Amino acid sequence: MVQRALKRNLGRISSAAAELGISRPTLYELMERLGISRE
Repeated sequence: MVQRALKRNLGRISSAAAELGISRPTLYELMERLGISRE
């Protein structure tokens, strides 16, 4: 779910977080837990 949102938003963290209905910091935490790099 997180990876798909990032892909749909071309890696834009703010846009992906908004699409998922979560804050940017929460998305960063999820990415860290799931082992998704910020690149």
